[in-house]
Amino acid sequence: MPRSSAVLVPLLALVFALPSAQARVTRIVIDEVKPLPATDSGGVASEQVAGRAFGELDPASPANAIINDLQLARDADGKVRYVATFVLTKPVDLARASGLLWHEVPNRGLRRPNVPAERGNGDIDLTSAWQGDNAGATRVRETAAVDQPHWLKLPIARMPDGAPVTGEVFGRIVNRSGAGSQPLIVQTNPVPYKPMSLDTRESRLVSRVAESTRGEVIGETSIAPADWAWAKCDAANPFPGTPDPTQVCLKNGFDAGKLYQVVFKSADAYALGVGFAAWRDVGMFFKTARADDGGTPNPVAGAVTHSIGRGVSQSGNFLRGWLHLGYNRDEAQRQVHDGLWPIIAGRRIALNFRWAQPDGVLELYQAGSEGPQWWLPHPDPVRGGPAVGLLDRCSATRTCPKIIEHFGSAEVWALKLTPEWVGTDARADLPLPPNVRRYYIAASNHGGGAGGFDTSVPGAALPTSGPACPGNNYGTGVLPANPMPHTETVNALRVHFRNWVMKGVEPPPSQWPTLKAGTLAQANKAAIGFPTLPQLRPTLPEPDFIMPVLDYDWGPQFNTVDGSGVAAHAPPPIRQVLSMLAPKVDADGNELGGVPVVLREAPLGTYLGWNVTAGGARPFHQGQICNYVGGMIPFAKTRAERAANRDPRPSLEERYGSHDGYVAAVRKAAEKAQGAGFLLPDDAERLVREAAASQVLR
Repeated sequence: MPRSSAVLVPLLALVFALPSAQARVTRIVIDEVKPLPATDSGGVASEQVAGRAFGELDPASPANAIINDLQLARDADGKVRYVATFVLTKPVDLARASGLLWHEVPNRGLRRPNVPAERGNGDIDLTSAWQGDNAGATRVRETAAVDQPHWLKLPIARMPDGAPVTGEVFGRIVNRSGAGSQPLIVQTNPVPYKPMSLDTRESRLVSRVAESTRGEVIGETSIAPADWAWAKCDAANPFPGTPDPTQVCLKNGFDAGKLYQVVFKSADAYALGVGFAAWRDVGMFFKTARADDGGTPNPVAGAVTHSIGRGVSQSGNFLRGWLHLGYNRDEAQRQVHDGLWPIIAGRRIALNFRWAQPDGVLELYQAGSEGPQWWLPHPDPVRGGPAVGLLDRCSATRTCPKIIEHFGSAEVWALKLTPEWVGTDARADLPLPPNVRRYYIAASNHGGGAGGFDTSVPGAALPTSGPACPGNNYGTGVLPANPMPHTETVNALRVHFRNWVMKGVEPPPSQWPTLKAGTLAQANKAAIGFPTLPQLRPTLPEPDFIMPVLDYDWGPQFNTVDGSGVAAHAPPPIRQVLSMLAPKVDADGNELGGVPVVLREAPLGTYLGWNVTAGGARPFHQGQICNYVGGMIPFAKTRAERAANRDPRPSLEERYGSHDGYVAAVRKAAEKAQGAGFLLPDDAERLVREAAASQVLR
């Protein structure tokens, strides 16, 4: 053995023998080990290990100083402690491990489905908890299991003398009716805060007839304290019901045509920002530690050389906020992850401030668009913010990872994406740094649709009813769901990202709609060139159809740049509405400026990142954008059919001539996408086979 190798081996052994105290995970408990079949992962036998990580934070460490209320959440010894659930998916034989760890961020507690192709590579997958607003369904269990949601146990802030930290918060009840009581819900989970008092004279309940996307309130009426109760009630147990701090019982019942909003004082000041540090430290433990402080082995010790953090939607927003606040460096000043992949996520999570509601999806009064959403320093002239960017802290400490971000149309229309591209004044394209790649999947739904070809032509595979609008009981869409897929593009990006991080091979150039290319404009019908289609009202999309960024006043103790501090206004007043842009479209209404996707290149209809909310049993948002779900309008099959419908778009026959003509168009589109690096060869061959087997122009 060469002398250098002889020295290196004992040094490495010493490193792995060191206790994991620096990573601040002091103990892990393994609760379940579950085998996975090797048949769907290239013959690599894998297993899933579920457990709990017990961690502690040092409030004096600069790495933790930005955590809101951390000093008010200390134990008697000055430390702050948490418990995070986790699941590891790994090869049974660690000699088969590739060296790459994917660190997943749960989305509202749910673990992202494991990818068989990654198991086939020998990659290790780690999911660990971050969300600590533990109310109702989000309580932390005493033991962890592979198939259970992930939640974080963390402390509630209290004043130095032990007195509670109090403040006003709000909750909303949307599109619900009847005599029974209703819970306060954020997205799908309970509002994490409860009233200090069940005396309704100490709370404020109002009903509203309507709210515009710009935050204008129509028909607000105060409800007298005697006419409602903090209680559970139903037909068998009518008003005032049984006292319950999580539900509202209304004397005269709920009207589905109205929204109800309650403001109350709470003492449940969760130190939610601990979730950022917990996710950091659990990831660093499994990446670098040999064992916990008690000697329990790290199940993947020595098997990880590179790591990529990955999150989708809400959890992708978590990654952007996590990086912005400097968490890619741990307490020992080491870089945590080599890459970050925030997927369909164009804002920062609303987490590290008092009274945050991180389950929110940017409906009215929900935080997350404050401060910089862009990567490099840039001023915020509209809101008066300084020239800052998401990479400022990691740039200062030289801990910035490689980043891939990709989006679809739904993020533009309902999730307030475009200020990330053009700033708040929307005057010029903002530059990307060399460590960031950006890809846009045009005309696609949030996360992509079902794919396929029969999903776009009338028949058994095309839905006859609209999809549910995501959000808090939001409603349903008028148009069928958009099938434009992300799957094949993501498959290709996964390979590129892996090679970029592990081998230094650059991914394809960024591709997204820009002002410079003339593919980005004000978000309205005339500016983007949207055609008049008989299936939609002729004015769509109107200037106020898109969900804009609202400039909220959260109070003097709120730090808008970092999204930290104290939110003192419940709900917050709206100072102004920011200008929003959207991609321009072609004559069919399909967006321009994205990466090549087969169904977009060989379309069977108009694919929209937006839908229109229907009325029916949930009428409050009727006619408005259907939150962040897409829709589609198929092309007519023949010239005669489109003429009868007064459809300006050429029919399938006029476009492709025959079934074989469509298959040829798919083959050409697949060659284009593959040549650009956005389609893998196996996926290209499969798509051509599926087109040949489809009912298109049969």
